Amino acid sequence: MEDLDFTRPARSAIYDPAIARMCFESLGKMESMARGESFFVENQKSDKMYLLLEGEVSLIRGKKAIDIVKEGEIFGEMASISQLPRSATAVARTACRVISLDARQFQNAIRRTPEFALMLLYIMINRLRLTIARLSVSKSLPDWGGWKESRIFDEKLMTDLAGALPERSPLHSPLNKVIMREGEAGVFMYVVLEGRVAVSIQSTIVERIGPGGVFGEMALVDQSPRAASAVAETDCSLLAINRKDFLALVKAKPAFGVSLIKAVAERLRHMTSHFK
Repeated sequence: MEDLDFTRPARSAIYDPAIARMCFESLGKMESMARGESFFVENQKSDKMYLLLEGEVSLIRGKKAIDIVKEGEIFGEMASISQLPRSATAVARTACRVISLDARQFQNAIRRTPEFALMLLYIMINRLRLTIARLSVSKSLPDWGGWKESRIFDEKLMTDLAGALPERSPLHSPLNKVIMREGEAGVFMYVVLEGRVAVSIQSTIVERIGPGGVFGEMALVDQSPRAASAVAETDCSLLAINRKDFLALVKAKPAFGVSLIKAVAERLRHMTSHFK
């Protein structure tokens, strides 16, 4: 699995380099970096993400090169979104020209162009799917056996979401109901309003989700088969959101998009921490 490709968003119909460049150019700052210079260093705290206009960038974790960023691609978004220390070092393989966005500019970009949020989600979900594949092959999937509530949306935002989608009544999922199955097609993501849901990959529980949590967003964004199964561990009330809903919500409530992107970034960080 060493040849798994963690960047390549430019090959996707979802990732539009022209939209990415428009968002970065309208709000960001042009920067240049000489060969061998670092954009950021592993474990450093910084809030910039970058769009690479010219050159190539190596991503390095520890002493191991994990990927190469090519022209037209975005990098550094995970730490910028999650506000956590960098999980890798980014070094210019050649002389590079980039546009940077800080955290405030990023939120403004999402507000102006909600499709940008969908594109960023696609990039991270692509990396998450590939990470899951690598962990599955090495039998290193994290076993989230204990209960740990990870709230993405606070009560006010959950109320706002329900109010913004009045035509979507909450779905009731009784105890032990299978809400989604690994490998099936999916067009909805789900916000847990009440109850608790267990998410599993190859029969290993990797996450437990309570009120304010979300699952199923991967298939919503890239329209690929479900990467996981989800079962109600208690009686649950769920809000189903499709892609049209998602874009409308990001435009009307940028905090929704930022919170969801942050959740995926943290999920990816959790998964990658289990590489052996």
